[in-house]
Amino acid sequence: MTAYTPPRRPPPPAGGSDFARLSKKIAEDDALPAITTVPTATLVLALLEGSPHTGPWTLRWTSAGHPPPLLLAQDGQAQYLEAGQGLLLGAGSSTVGSRPNAAQSLPPGSTLLLYTDGLIEIPGSDLDTGLTRLRHHALALAHEPLDTLCDQLLDRMPPGNTDDVALLAQRMPP
Repeated sequence: MTAYTPPRRPPPPAGGSDFARLSKKIAEDDALPAITTVPTATLVLALLEGSPHTGPWTLRWTSAGHPPPLLLAQDGQAQYLEAGQGLLLGAGSSTVGSRPNAAQSLPPGSTLLLYTDGLIEIPGSDLDTGLTRLRHHALALAHEPLDTLCDQLLDRMPPGNTDDVALLAQRMPP
């Protein structure tokens, strides 16, 4: 999918045209079946903008059915960034051209977590339980170095999960 993404260009502020073009290109080129055995997939297209010297940092993103990013502020607050959510890739041609975009300022020292559903899906539980569990553990680990934060979040996953897990953490400069 990287081949279809414009280099270093954020999603536009409204309308989702870059993401719509990416979704359409994937559908036209039959790329989705080439990367997965299922007819749908989730995806986050995100750009982190800012400068370590001047700040402020802003996350611009759009999501195709992917779990929401989790923002951990230095003041002990955690917020799921639920804007920018759209339907899964492959959910039908009616989704092309209708991808929402979102933007969020990221406070100095905050930590942003992007993750796959394997981190929050717990066999026999609803999704809200997994999201609550992730928020609880992430807040408890928020001031740890990023490698420790990620390792500990993975170590605290309930047993029995058979889904793959990917986790990306980024801390904003103070």
